[in-house]
Amino acid sequence: MAALARWCVRHRLLVVLLWVLALGGTTVAAAVAGSAYSNDYKVPGTESGRAAQLLQKSFPDMGGDSDTIVWHTASDAGSVRAADVEQTMKGTLDKIEELPGVASVTDPYDSQTAGRISADGHTAYASVTFDEKSKDIDPAQVQAVVDTAKDAETDGLQVELGGNAIGLTESSGGHIAEVVGVIVAAVVLFLAFGSLAASLLPIATALVSVGTAYAGIVLLGHFMTVADFAPMLGMLVGLGVGIDYALFIVTRHRRGLKRGLPVEEAARNAVATTGRAVVFAGATVCIALLGMLILRLSFLNGVAIAASLTVLLTVAASVTLLPSLLSFIGMRALSGRERRHLDEHGPEPEIPTGLAARWSAFVERHPKLLGVVALAVMTVLALPTLGLHLGTSDQGNNPETATTRQAYDLLADGFSPGVNGPLTLVTEVDGGQDRLALDNLDETLRSTEGVASVTPVTYDQGGDTAYLTVTPESSPQSEKTSDLVDRLRSDVLPRAETDTSLDLHVGGVTAGYDDFAEVIIGKLPLFVGVVIGLGCLLLLLAFRSVGIPLKAAAMNVAAVAAAFGVVVAIFQWGWGSELLGLGSAGPIEPFLPVIMVSVLFGLSMDYQVFLVSRMYEEWLETGDNRRAVRVGLAETSRVINSAAVIMISVFLAFVLSGDRVIAMFGIALAAAVALDAFVLRTLLVPALMHMLGGANWWLPRWLDRRLPRISIEPPDSSPAIPSHATIPAARDGALMDVLVKERQQDVRDIPG
Repeated sequence: MAALARWCVRHRLLVVLLWVLALGGTTVAAAVAGSAYSNDYKVPGTESGRAAQLLQKSFPDMGGDSDTIVWHTASDAGSVRAADVEQTMKGTLDKIEELPGVASVTDPYDSQTAGRISADGHTAYASVTFDEKSKDIDPAQVQAVVDTAKDAETDGLQVELGGNAIGLTESSGGHIAEVVGVIVAAVVLFLAFGSLAASLLPIATALVSVGTAYAGIVLLGHFMTVADFAPMLGMLVGLGVGIDYALFIVTRHRRGLKRGLPVEEAARNAVATTGRAVVFAGATVCIALLGMLILRLSFLNGVAIAASLTVLLTVAASVTLLPSLLSFIGMRALSGRERRHLDEHGPEPEIPTGLAARWSAFVERHPKLLGVVALAVMTVLALPTLGLHLGTSDQGNNPETATTRQAYDLLADGFSPGVNGPLTLVTEVDGGQDRLALDNLDETLRSTEGVASVTPVTYDQGGDTAYLTVTPESSPQSEKTSDLVDRLRSDVLPRAETDTSLDLHVGGVTAGYDDFAEVIIGKLPLFVGVVIGLGCLLLLLAFRSVGIPLKAAAMNVAAVAAAFGVVVAIFQWGWGSELLGLGSAGPIEPFLPVIMVSVLFGLSMDYQVFLVSRMYEEWLETGDNRRAVRVGLAETSRVINSAAVIMISVFLAFVLSGDRVIAMFGIALAAAVALDAFVLRTLLVPALMHMLGGANWWLPRWLDRRLPRISIEPPDSSPAIPSHATIPAARDGALMDVLVKERQQDVRDIPG
């Protein structure tokens, strides 16, 4: 690491140009290639997956995206059957059918499409089928459909549109989230450093690396399945960890300058010491993210690789681009006041004072009480997780002002909530006995609990495949609809298939999401076990202790559980979701637990590494556990808390993105980081370590002999403090201990 840092500093202009070239090249390539994202929840081998394959094979005309146009008349404005309304909407539908990209439009006034006008006569809807799936449709073509439909609105006639393709036209928060997050991070950095130049470097480093990764993810979508939220997730994680990693290195660099090191040597030492911890922490994040690959789901594979690519580039920028930039700004990494103080008084030891030192001593005096308080806080916040309901939110969870949300509500009020997510029953047909059974199935389904309506059976041209549509009484995301899917699969359809060759498959939105969630839940224990096991192994190698990895695993699980409790309260229970502009309450996305476990485990490992590595260094030197915990907490808590504030600010800013899924990630990550930094790492972990004493560092001798030795952060090279340097008086024994240690370290670091 030292050789790499030295090369980057000496060739600083070349390093900067290479990063600018990487950013510019990937951005241009991404702009030329365009995006090719795909939210493909299909899981091979599931029943909904087989239904979709059979439907696509036998009914290719249904391959395009199908959206809805809904119109509604007020109670005092007459019926949708009124001559003027019918004439207006028929003309509008004819215009839409002639638009580019539109394959067909159904007309609810046509006698062959019965059931599309509500019983009270105030709501009607038409289906618009596009030539392509939503991911392949030109947004301009969809916007033309929206504009044409909206032109039909009058004072007494409301027209709204819903569907996946229509959702493409609804504006999100743009890049407001990123801008707000970066601004807040810059303010926190300036307050921490007091130097504008030093505060801008972590921002610049993160923006260059994340921008390069963002463009790379766009290109990645052309080679594998990448979800449309993957770039935003990568940016969210990348900005958080990128600014934090740069913060740690800049902090060490500034410490070296205050000790009198030349700029080049201070940058080299910062990368050779803290840079090693950054690489280790980044590796744990990537390992946790890539753990998703063991689930063997194409949808999550793309997310894992995209997020890992972002973390990898942020680490690379932190240990190459950042030292180059540090050498450019020279002594301006220190504030004007710090530079004047250094000129007047010379190098001085950096002693933890103020709140950090007092808090460390307070935890040492009251470990049991504080441990109980921290445990109680985490337990209370984790309780809502017990009511976690996995499902997929739909346009009924959009903000009330969105046309997709209003179309959803009009359909639910005028017909039934299930109209927004019907189930499709598909089967191959062989002979008259099968046809007779299908005809009888219609009546059986109508009498089934939870079914609102059933369409007649539709056969393909050869009569070899048939499907019918079942409209549930409940909404697509309702647990009642999931119960109906289970009831059809386990009870109703098996009885209908008796004495026939029918093999009915239940597909549709809810069935597909339920199957996806079931597969994930089934593999979740293996996934969590692998991720935690690999993380514990890394910590075992780094800290030569059994207790440290076990405590880290427990803390990570606690952080994830509490973060999910916050997510359940806001998004599933609806506590403030409308106020935040995140729509109504709904289920938690089925892929969220997997992604969140990966990201949160990786991020929490960062703080574990930076906190415990300093304690471990002190333990190796003194063999005094109380001193090791006290000094480690006092020296690292300030930078960890500053890093946490930055990361929380960045994550919370993504609530402004307007995307419910990204907002879930942002709130979950912000909650987890806040709890991890302010409750677990600065309260519960040191309290437990004080109570366990020397047992924290126990490792069986036979295991110690067999484990390879790795070093996360060796002591940095620092010059001896000049004899004339002024040493402030310590206020208590704890500070004096730290001061003595600093002097001892300085003497050991004298070259030769």
